[in-house]
Amino acid sequence: MPGDFTHSLIDIGRELKRTVIYLRGLQTRFDLPESEGYSDAYLEFLTKLVHLRALSITEETLRNLWHIEKKLLLLLHAHTNGSPTWFLDACGATNHPERRLLLSNYDIGVEIPSKTLQLGLNFSDKLPELFTGRQMGEDGLRLLHDYLQLCTRIRSDIRTELPLLRAAIRRGRQL
Repeated sequence: MPGDFTHSLIDIGRELKRTVIYLRGLQTRFDLPESEGYSDAYLEFLTKLVHLRALSITEETLRNLWHIEKKLLLLLHAHTNGSPTWFLDACGATNHPERRLLLSNYDIGVEIPSKTLQLGLNFSDKLPELFTGRQMGEDGLRLLHDYLQLCTRIRSDIRTELPLLRAAIRRGRQL
């Protein structure tokens, strides 16, 4: 639940086997809010970052994907629920995985990589703005294209890294 803040950064560090300093660095580099307590969704996001890094996905690649996802979420008006962690609140959701963005886990309503996005979608309860995002120079289809290219590369890199990781795990068990 987005409003349920049950984890301290120390607890998250213990669970992820990372120092608080490392986690603070992630918060800074990914522009994540700091708090006294963190939700399950926040923990899930940090877990995903740590796991992807363990699969040799560079932090720069993850930050690039994160910036694209946040822009897509803004275009979809997903930021209108009033939560300071609106961009993380879908992390941990399990229904419709084929429609969810990789890092934020946000359900965009269409299967990915369909390369389609209903540009008129507006998840806010507020009245629409005077100008559409496209009229203001934002191009949702371009962002979606960039997102799909980066996701394809990440998934390819993971498929390449998995055999090596499995071999390392087998070797680690022997040591």
